[in-house]
Amino acid sequence: MPDPIPTLYEWAGGAEALERLTEAFYKKVLADDLLAPMFRHMTADHPKDVAIMLGEVFGGPRLYTSEHGGFPRLLSKHRGRDIQPEQRERWVRLILEAADEVGLPSDRAFRSAFVAYMEWGSRGAMANSRRGSRPPERESLKVWGWGESPPVEE
Repeated sequence: MPDPIPTLYEWAGGAEALERLTEAFYKKVLADDLLAPMFRHMTADHPKDVAIMLGEVFGGPRLYTSEHGGFPRLLSKHRGRDIQPEQRERWVRLILEAADEVGLPSDRAFRSAFVAYMEWGSRGAMANSRRGSRPPERESLKVWGWGESPPVEE
């Protein structure tokens, strides 16, 4: 029987790896002229909350939904912020840089799935940040998988 395919969460290194990612990422955000104004009032727990959210999205424990309010809470963090395309693009660029810096897996299958989620999720956040947007109604987060390219040894 073949080994089960690991989740993106497992492949990334679990909660510890995602916490390293979000800590490095938000340091970059707070030093960035374009993004810092949007995040200067974030709580000290924000990077860890985002790590928990990403953990659930990537197939880890459903803690963001069970303990933090799930998709409705995520929506509340973006509603009315009117995120601009250049802000979204910078956000994605900085999280990809942080992923390199903290040593998240760099194999093509993981990075393809990781980049795809960051693009998809940030575009959703931008759309849901617009006044009058009509986001989907659900409680839990969308779980992101490997897509077309499961992990392989390279």
